[in-house]
Amino acid sequence: MSELVFFSGTMDCGKSTLALQIEHNRTARGLQGLIFTRDDRAGEGKLSSRLGLVTDAVEAGPGLDLYGYVVERLSRGGRVDYVIVDEAQFLLSGQIDQLARVVDDLELDVFAFGITTDFRTRLFPGSQRLIELADRLETLQVEAMCWCGARATHNARTVGGEMVVEGEQVVVGDVARSAAEVGYEVLCRRHHRRRMTSAAARAAALSPDVLPVTAT
Repeated sequence: MSELVFFSGTMDCGKSTLALQIEHNRTARGLQGLIFTRDDRAGEGKLSSRLGLVTDAVEAGPGLDLYGYVVERLSRGGRVDYVIVDEAQFLLSGQIDQLARVVDDLELDVFAFGITTDFRTRLFPGSQRLIELADRLETLQVEAMCWCGARATHNARTVGGEMVVEGEQVVVGDVARSAAEVGYEVLCRRHHRRRMTSAAARAAALSPDVLPVTAT
């Protein structure tokens, strides 16, 4: 029986890599999939991982009817054996309903990948709807790590290396951006609550106030 499966985790835990692996495995067995993505770091219409792997995808903008797109592909004689959706947190709630319809009406498996909460620890609308509708929820087993070595559970947005907790919910960035740019970092809950990023931790370690004082 077909399923809507939601694979979730923090940033930097291998979601896109797993999406590409699923695509590779099924393609190797003669199946043909349809890939949707939204606001990928590699640019419009791309699914990429931080390992350097990239493939073409359909950009799922807010005006795209995902169910209608799949039906049109099939009606034109195209083949679709399954659907992969990366960056699913950015989709509208209604688009998640469309994915559920792909599963129920077209009997296709849909594999959705995304993070659950934003930099303010609030659920993304797309992720919330997936949690409500998915047949199966899977937490990725590759654990991202906070700078302190603990398991990372929260996504933080940084500007100039400093954590911010206000602003638009969606601003495209990456964990590999320079400190001067808008970027993201994964933190444990303790350091997210304290707004203690890796840059802030380094600055604290170098502060004369915390360095040992020796007599001259």
